[in-house]
Amino acid sequence: MIESITLIKPLESNAVVFDNQLYKTVIDLSEINLLDCNSFDIKIVFSEAIVQFRSHDYIWKKLKTSFIANEFSPKIIKLQNDQIVQANITSGIWEINQNNPTVLLWRFNPELSSPITNYVGNDNRRNLSQAKQKFNFVESPKLLFPKNEAIELSRSKCPFVAIACFTDHCDFDTPENLVIQRHFFKEHQIKITKGFFLNHFSKREENASFQNQNEELLKWHNDGHELCYHSLSQSIKSNAESFEDFRQFIPPLDNIKVWIDHGYQPYNFSLFKNNNIAEEDFSIILKQKKIKILWNYIDSGTATNGVINQFNTEQFTLSGFLRGNKDLSLIKKTQLIIKNIIFHYYNDEKLILRYKNVATCFKKVFFQRNVKLFFPLIKDFFKLYISIFPVFLCWKTNKNTPYKLAKYSPILFKHNISDSEFYIFQTLEMLDFKKTLSQENINALINEKGVFIAHTYFSVPFEYHSGKLFSSLTMIDKKVSENFKFLGTKIKNKEIWNPTLTELIDYWSRFEKVILDIDSEGNLFEKRNSDLIFRKIT
Repeated sequence: MIESITLIKPLESNAVVFDNQLYKTVIDLSEINLLDCNSFDIKIVFSEAIVQFRSHDYIWKKLKTSFIANEFSPKIIKLQNDQIVQANITSGIWEINQNNPTVLLWRFNPELSSPITNYVGNDNRRNLSQAKQKFNFVESPKLLFPKNEAIELSRSKCPFVAIACFTDHCDFDTPENLVIQRHFFKEHQIKITKGFFLNHFSKREENASFQNQNEELLKWHNDGHELCYHSLSQSIKSNAESFEDFRQFIPPLDNIKVWIDHGYQPYNFSLFKNNNIAEEDFSIILKQKKIKILWNYIDSGTATNGVINQFNTEQFTLSGFLRGNKDLSLIKKTQLIIKNIIFHYYNDEKLILRYKNVATCFKKVFFQRNVKLFFPLIKDFFKLYISIFPVFLCWKTNKNTPYKLAKYSPILFKHNISDSEFYIFQTLEMLDFKKTLSQENINALINEKGVFIAHTYFSVPFEYHSGKLFSSLTMIDKKVSENFKFLGTKIKNKEIWNPTLTELIDYWSRFEKVILDIDSEGNLFEKRNSDLIFRKIT
């Protein structure tokens, strides 16, 4: 059933020797040097067309659209002759173009599948790079051809249900609202990964910190929440003082594994290279502090009506965003769709900076009457228009194209800093809890067995933030409370698993251990116990 297998590296491609056995095909990579590249593809050409695939929501679907399965989605397909094909390991990404249905690409670290944010130069300009990865397979890649049944693995500890994980940025936490938040989440039995500032060094005197509110934050820990670093302070000290803080700080608990970048702190994961900190030194400090999990300013998109599942790339499109905001006025929708084209569809730093310049100049010209900026405004606006217009010109095609950083659903991946591996996680920006956590959205997440790792600001006080948790400085919004109550009920009924971030990653790390094999009768089995939940499907 396999006609050829080719290994494709950035600058070369080679035919790969493969061993066709009765119910499996072994792909031999032993003679190929993979140390000289950071990504490669295995191109597999079948004699039969691929007609179905097992989707991210554990449903058989016809190959009418392109198919992508990352490490946490089933790598299971069905050929035209009804033969099931499955990978023996979870590593890599399977990708199939519906216009070329005999070709399966088994991809390892392709572009934008594991994106890293770096801030470079004197102006801290955002730049994206690809994670550095090592290709250490638990077993040589194989294709398995079971006689009747495939095996699919559950992403959730509660078998094959949705996952809701919250990571909260503490920028606006105060001693008072910390207590209110904790009581609120305890009432609804919802766990979160709660960011905190270790040091009370802030432009806002009322900001909470572990230095001043350690008793309250330890109550969060005792309630089952996970505490995580949101850098070390709200405000920025001099570089010398900042680096000294980073090197010398003492973890307040033994099990704080997560670091969430905040602002332009020079020791941030996204900034340390810009400040000439050696990778080895940075890696050693993280390991000394027992930090293993990092976030650095990448969201797959913004949650809204119908946009909640990070594994469903159809939601992270311009069309999906418009559907989720159809209740807004035409002017507001136009403004937001332009912003989404620039920030998510293109995700290009030059365009983002031009958009910000246009916005700033517009305010100065029309609100501050600074007429000198009128012509620069027109010039930048015209350049922006030239970039945006082609998207609308080919709207029928472009509206359904997944955002660049959502295409492969890179929610979690590994990255090497010096010689040490760290987990990097990607989030879903979640600001409007009225829309995002509506009953319709929660039910849709449940039906799709979906996943989100939310990037939230639970204590944000600004009036222009619609759907925020607090309706006033001390009051939880009634509608938002109802939504969390509904979510809490679904969690209690085990229709949704609600882990902390580290709990989720500890479970998902077991995917790396999976090895499937097939016996002489064509029956699949787990060769090594991964402690994952699985089931057989036909």
